[in-house]
Amino acid sequence: MPGRPTPIEIPEPLLFEVYREARRCFPAECCGWLAGPRSELAVQNARVCHNAQSVDAHPDTLSRSSETAYVIAGADLMALNRDLDGEAPPKIIFHSHPNGRAYFSETDQRAAVSPWGDGPMYPVQQLVVGIDEAAVVEAALFAWSEDASAFVEIQRFAGAAI
Repeated sequence: MPGRPTPIEIPEPLLFEVYREARRCFPAECCGWLAGPRSELAVQNARVCHNAQSVDAHPDTLSRSSETAYVIAGADLMALNRDLDGEAPPKIIFHSHPNGRAYFSETDQRAAVSPWGDGPMYPVQQLVVGIDEAAVVEAALFAWSEDASAFVEIQRFAGAAI
């Protein structure tokens, strides 16, 4: 019987590395992933990616900008797919919301689910960082729930004055 997904452990220094990347990119959304040993429910390193959701860089730019969306750039996306078969695969994809709120939006759900509607696009959890002009307000970790057929919140993190 499926239950609540187990959160992948994010060491605080790595979480703060993601927070600093969110600050560096603000007011645009940051994106990337956290990877770790295949045999552990933990991550050990971050890969920062280029947000291709910028003017003339992605076909969806007419409706959204990098301040309201992210698209992992082509070369980074190829690396993510390649690394899924490695010794330390991506386990968490992260991005930020420059409105200060950490939630998994309807758009986030659509982008993270297989186009065939049969589960997640990648076997990863999703970390969303809510950041505003003053600080990282909060962050939340989401995982695929078979019961809900959607990504659901499984852990919440305090923000920081970054």
